[in-house]
Amino acid sequence: MSLIKSFLRGLTPQREISLADWGDAHRWLTSEASAEPGPYRIARMPYLRGIAEALSTHSSYQEVVVMKGAQLGLTELGNNWLGYLITEAPAPILMAMPTEDTVKRNVKIRINPMIESTEVLAELMPPSRVRDSGNNLLEKKFPGGMLMMVGANSPAGLRSVPVRFIMLDEVDGYPTDAGGEGSPIELARARTRTYAKKKKIYIISTPTTKGSSAIEREFETTDQRYFFVPCPECGAVQTLEFEQLRWEPGQHETVQYECAHCRVLIPERKKTVMLNQGQWQPTVEDNVTPGKIGFHINSLYSPYGMYSWAEIARKWDEIQGKHEEMKTFFNTVLGKTWETQGEVPEWERLYE
Repeated sequence: MSLIKSFLRGLTPQREISLADWGDAHRWLTSEASAEPGPYRIARMPYLRGIAEALSTHSSYQEVVVMKGAQLGLTELGNNWLGYLITEAPAPILMAMPTEDTVKRNVKIRINPMIESTEVLAELMPPSRVRDSGNNLLEKKFPGGMLMMVGANSPAGLRSVPVRFIMLDEVDGYPTDAGGEGSPIELARARTRTYAKKKKIYIISTPTTKGSSAIEREFETTDQRYFFVPCPECGAVQTLEFEQLRWEPGQHETVQYECAHCRVLIPERKKTVMLNQGQWQPTVEDNVTPGKIGFHINSLYSPYGMYSWAEIARKWDEIQGKHEEMKTFFNTVLGKTWETQGEVPEWERLYE
């Protein structure tokens, strides 16, 4: 029956559907992969729409870069993109993560459950336990293409057959040199050359240290878009910045956001309305690589009821004086690279 459905789907004229609409129509989040299981709804995270639009097949952008904090739904958006490509634009696809172990863990926890719980994917991709399915842990065949998943420390996996679509996840965890053959990102890019303007590369990561962060380098060659939201009192638009959070000492539940324009204190419950009215805006025009778009977003944008401002305030107070935890906070919460500040011995500066 599934073969008949696949055949009939092949006779149907190609329709234009956006990544956002595909996710809403087909994805079901399992309890193993999500803290909020159930039907996927991109409206829960409005800032994802702009990124999803750039990743859609009708978009002319060839490279989409996202420099991010944690708890923002971008992992599931990436998974949606892979499923979307399999059904709407079948072709060879490559997904890379820092190591093969991280890839295998991701496949077991996220990719396989996504395939099994998404009817349109399950029809096209028999489970790997079925004999002669053509699928195994790191390769998933489907009509018109194959999804290949590799560790960035494997040059062989990064430079084999040509691919049209690439997802490079957590690139700041990649080695700077893959087996003596150069940058894993550039090795992967080289695989898309035969597809010219039909290619699309999705590069995503939380950043690490300033000066050595791969995602920061990629982001700096884009138009550097930030998500601007309006103040519910004065209407002035602004990006959400940690420096504007205000709370009583030791009372993290009192946290509010001070508008950078009218100085009114905004309770977090109003964030939902702010996000719904938000828009991505480019911040640079010069030295932008043609066909490349970039987004930056921090964890203050996490939807109401998920990673709260109170949790961020509490974490900030807990890590004072703790160098490594401060670095992690900058990277995973603020989505910023860590830069050593103050006077330190030269050897420490070199080490950082």
